[in-house]
Amino acid sequence: MRYYTISLFGHREIYEHDLIEERLKEILREKIANYDFIEILMGRNGEFDEYAASIIKRIQKEAYGEKIELTLVLPYEIANMEDLEKYYDRIIIPEEFNKIHPKAAIGLRNKYMVDHSDIVVVYVNQSGGAYNALKYARKSLKETVNIADIL
Repeated sequence: MRYYTISLFGHREIYEHDLIEERLKEILREKIANYDFIEILMGRNGEFDEYAASIIKRIQKEAYGEKIELTLVLPYEIANMEDLEKYYDRIIIPEEFNKIHPKAAIGLRNKYMVDHSDIVVVYVNQSGGAYNALKYARKSLKETVNIADIL
């Protein structure tokens, strides 16, 4: 079985929703056509994350539910875990984050996601955590796609 892992990062605020959705669907459908199983790693720190998760859930319902797993990677446990467990297929809180200050844990979570990915897809047009994840992915020689560059 051929597995493929995608990490998604983006800004807290996004614009051009229709174009983001179109490009993200295009990327996902290309990977679905070429791999047996796709795991998508993402956080939940802003509008891009929530919007991308809703797109993926729709794609799962359309036809690809068995081929896609939507995984939430958290830097630490949060209050509404029960609600998140109902929405995401899987939730990961890496053990190595247990002894780290919460502010530092988000950056380490992003590196964890990049390290465990075949491709990193971002929506980045300014500095911030998503931009730092993109820089780290490029430094790590990961395949990257910045949706903002394409729009």
